[in-house]
Amino acid sequence: MKLSKDNSSEQAPIPQPDRQSALLLVDPQNDFFPGGAMGMSEGNNLISAINAYIKHFSRQGWSILTTRDWHAPNHCSFTEQGGPHPTHCVQGSRGAQFHSDLVMPPGMMVISKGTDAKKDSKSGFEGSSLADRLEDLDVKTVFVLGPAIEMAVKNTVIDACKLGLQVIVLTDTIGDGQHEQSTAKQALDEMTTAGALCAVASDLALPAS
Repeated sequence: MKLSKDNSSEQAPIPQPDRQSALLLVDPQNDFFPGGAMGMSEGNNLISAINAYIKHFSRQGWSILTTRDWHAPNHCSFTEQGGPHPTHCVQGSRGAQFHSDLVMPPGMMVISKGTDAKKDSKSGFEGSSLADRLEDLDVKTVFVLGPAIEMAVKNTVIDACKLGLQVIVLTDTIGDGQHEQSTAKQALDEMTTAGALCAVASDLALPAS
């Protein structure tokens, strides 16, 4: 299920990406797609939209980064260790790999998180080099997408807003995760309250092919 912008709410005009923008993929890994340990049922329906954004940014030479959960087998977030989640995204496992239908560009920057078995990283910025990499690239605006909204996407967006970045949530590339759509809507509300804007492909004038 794709989320759509709430056109009834007023928001500022959507900025167009430029050389100080980055496309940020949040954990587009097998374990968050259908068949994965924490997969959402309709995640595969988001692949074509995600690929369209990747292609657009890649063609323009704009920065593309992706985060990934990269957990040790005994990570504290796993239920076996008393955590809230099933075992997922174990380093080197199939579940930790990026979805095979995603067309990842060569040289894309990969940011690993959750590498410390004793610490859970709910955001792409937590315990990772993401903030430093964005600063190195002189990125001022991030366009964020990912398969599950109410976990890493939400927390990454909120942290990006706290860092003073302009954040655009690409709502046609995120779904409602493992929960009901009302939960996804609440997560979206939290992100917009933090300062994020919402957009879809037509707002960015993506070409048809």
